[in-house]
Amino acid sequence: MSIKYAILGILSCGPMTGYDLKKIIQDSPFMHWSGNNNQIYKSLVELLNEGLLTNEVHHQESTPSKKVYTITREGLDELKEWVKSSNEAPEFKKTFLVQLAWSEQLSNDELNTLLTQYEYELKMQILSQQEMRRRGIFSPKRSKREELIWDMIYENIISSYENELKWVKNLRGIMGNEDKEASSMDYTVTVKDGNKYIECASAQTPIQSEQNALDLISACLENQTDMVLIHGDVLSDDFFKLKTGLAGSVLQKFSNYFVRAAVVMTDDQRIKGKFKDFLAESNKGNSFRVFSSKEQAEGWLLNP
Repeated sequence: MSIKYAILGILSCGPMTGYDLKKIIQDSPFMHWSGNNNQIYKSLVELLNEGLLTNEVHHQESTPSKKVYTITREGLDELKEWVKSSNEAPEFKKTFLVQLAWSEQLSNDELNTLLTQYEYELKMQILSQQEMRRRGIFSPKRSKREELIWDMIYENIISSYENELKWVKNLRGIMGNEDKEASSMDYTVTVKDGNKYIECASAQTPIQSEQNALDLISACLENQTDMVLIHGDVLSDDFFKLKTGLAGSVLQKFSNYFVRAAVVMTDDQRIKGKFKDFLAESNKGNSFRVFSSKEQAEGWLLNP
């Protein structure tokens, strides 16, 4: 399938710039092209030459001019004919299967690590796609039927990841190492006013790596929530040292997977200097904040 049909489809929703098209294609879970500038603008030129698009330069006072592309009647007809054409069978090209095929040279522990990493990646993808589905990122809703179709596209993608996760768990069970992925994060699930969040008040080892953050994100996925409340005692000393980069990487993980995190810090002497400034800046956002009491943290999570 050519990227040109994806571009025609997107522009059928309304005029857009090349940058708009690039962003939509890059963020899409099923438009599989890289969406780089060369690929998109080359296709736009071809579509213009074929009379399937028109463009217009919009001049702006304080910012550079932008070129806006609009689909023509001929473009809509071409798109419709392609949509009506016969389908291609789905492809199953998975890098992980190639890795797994030659995993005989790995020890049991090394293979277990490979499977664990793949499981985490699948869980994170499920969480990410669920959030994109909830937020409706470029999901045209020109009719109830179109809204339903796009929702079911996300259902297809999420179920594919879920089936892959089920397959990995089955593989681990057959190989007898299904219990080797226990999380070091101890947490409880709290339901209040119809909302649910994960609360982490203790841990076998404090949060000292991105993997620990992924443990909490995975817990959110498994319990169908995007909110986590963390007590300060769960954070390692390295978290409070900016030079380690741990705080930044953990916060980035929460942001990447659309998990909102509230931290409860009560008179913690570790908050000082540049780290105090770092927290003050973080508190301006809507994905991570620090509070002096559980009540305040819970209030922000449940009523953003």
